[in-house]
Amino acid sequence: MAGSQLRIASRRSQLAMVQTHWVRDELAKAHDGLEITIEAMATQGDKILDVALAKIGDKGLFTKELEAQMLVDRADIAVHSLKDLPTNLPEGLMLGCITEREDPADALVVHEKHKDKTLATLPEGAVVGTSSLRRLAQLRHHYPHLTFKDVRGNVITRLEKLDSGEFDCLILAAAGLGRLGLGDRIHELIDPSISLHAVGQGALGIECRDGDTKVLEQIKVLEHVPTARRCLAERAFLRELEGGCQVPIGVNTRFEGDQLVVTGMVASLDGKRLIRDQVQGDQTNPEALGIDLAHKLKAQGAGEILEEIFATVRPEA
Repeated sequence: MAGSQLRIASRRSQLAMVQTHWVRDELAKAHDGLEITIEAMATQGDKILDVALAKIGDKGLFTKELEAQMLVDRADIAVHSLKDLPTNLPEGLMLGCITEREDPADALVVHEKHKDKTLATLPEGAVVGTSSLRRLAQLRHHYPHLTFKDVRGNVITRLEKLDSGEFDCLILAAAGLGRLGLGDRIHELIDPSISLHAVGQGALGIECRDGDTKVLEQIKVLEHVPTARRCLAERAFLRELEGGCQVPIGVNTRFEGDQLVVTGMVASLDGKRLIRDQVQGDQTNPEALGIDLAHKLKAQGAGEILEEIFATVRPEA
């Protein structure tokens, strides 16, 4: 690889840069003489902070600008939080690598006055900040006595809003807090029985041009096969349901021996209807498991729930 160059496109948020620098450093360790540069930019999702994510739409909300750089040959790869990467990619691009997953759980972060509370013991009317319809629907289902309020901005901005008293608690991804060195703010990891995580949560996805064998060879050193199998099952599940990143669809994946167990959930926005089921099978064919689970939930009415949600939150043309 001596004399080679690799150009990385990244969002410029603090968390995105931490993740991208990790990828850069790991690739530099693996390939002597590889010259790596980073082009950081703001995406549509970073710029529009006064509208709920679901109202903007999610067709590449945090990825489109990075993808454009690869398509015009100004970047070779883009580093994404995998949960932000749509399951259908633009023509000419592919998901080239999935890195080892951090804990994919959702985390409760509380205001100082609630440090003796858990999610289950928060008082009636406590204000919970989340921008995720998936978290909102599941928590409304289990804790209808709580009040939910949309929160936007990067992790640091959200924590500042919490500490100023605007919220009683926040629900954030444990992985993001950990990567930012803020793991000590995690008050409680939310059990999967309460909140199934987002598709791909906790893993990084490295996108590249389809068929770019040189780049694929460079980035494959970061591929973590167990994580990739779990995430490919999750992404197939989401794709088959025709859901996006901003829809109340949750998953959990785990290995039992040589079997992969995939649990999935679809809920109505008010949390009153929640369909949940699981499948298990050969881990070497993860996408088939995800598709099977989607069909299983559709047979129980998941499609009707999603159609209602799309009619409610889909942006106006």
